[in-house]
Amino acid sequence: MKNDYDLVIIGAGPAGLAAAIYAAREDIKVLVLEKSVVGGLAAITDQIDNYPGFADGISGIELADHLEAQAKRFGAEIRTGAEAQSIERDNGDLSVKTSLGALRAKSVLVATGSTYRQLGVPGEAEQIGKGVHFCATCDGPIYKGRELVVVGGGNSAVQETLFLARFASKITMLVRGHKLTASAILIDQLNELSNVTVVYNSPIDSIASENGRVKSVISGSTHYDCDGVFVFIGLLANTEEFVHLIDHDERNFLKTDRNYATNLPGVFVAGDVRSESTWQIAAAVGEGASAALAIRQYLDKIKR
Repeated sequence: MKNDYDLVIIGAGPAGLAAAIYAAREDIKVLVLEKSVVGGLAAITDQIDNYPGFADGISGIELADHLEAQAKRFGAEIRTGAEAQSIERDNGDLSVKTSLGALRAKSVLVATGSTYRQLGVPGEAEQIGKGVHFCATCDGPIYKGRELVVVGGGNSAVQETLFLARFASKITMLVRGHKLTASAILIDQLNELSNVTVVYNSPIDSIASENGRVKSVISGSTHYDCDGVFVFIGLLANTEEFVHLIDHDERNFLKTDRNYATNLPGVFVAGDVRSESTWQIAAAVGEGASAALAIRQYLDKIKR
């Protein structure tokens, strides 16, 4: 791996890949670092119906493949299995320490996205991957003809329930509050399903198992028997390596100005990891593109 770049992008989700496309087209020397899967959370989304330009929808992995191929076509370098560990100022440039070694960059875009929030109740951690899941696309098909519990009431919870309903014989949605907070069109689609029941005011106390498999979800005095539990209660910022360097909000999402610049000169942020993000794929792509344009202006300024 080369060790000197105009721009290092940390994260190959929609925001990072869009930024790579725009920057590489401007003849900016770009490296994208991704510690796991190219495409981020979008890559594990079964069907994306609200991304402009795809009238019949597109799978998340297919969209990620398109974005990756386009970035590479313009000359962006993409390295997977590469984790950024720290960013430091170094004689006017930035030093980025990674799991593959140190490198230098004139600018950095943090586009590390977010991860699924867990319930934190007894029985959850022990059963992750053995009945407790956070990705319907990944694990839903194994529950064909079986009973499930979905925890959550927002857009993600309803979207994933719509997918799970293709396989499960019965789904009980447990909502902490007194109503669903998903968009009206998603709620309308949910209400059309005969195998889904929504129960409100039902915070989860624990998850019970038997013989190493999930048996039920307990909320108060009620036990909801099920074969699997899918948890969709929000996202956590992937910012552990950066919160000591970059201004952030109370949930550790990174703050920027209107040009996606942070308090650390040369470091920019875009996508789901940014404070006040809308957590939408189309918005992440737009932020990535806008950040790339701002970075170009920054690079032009420091070269004068």
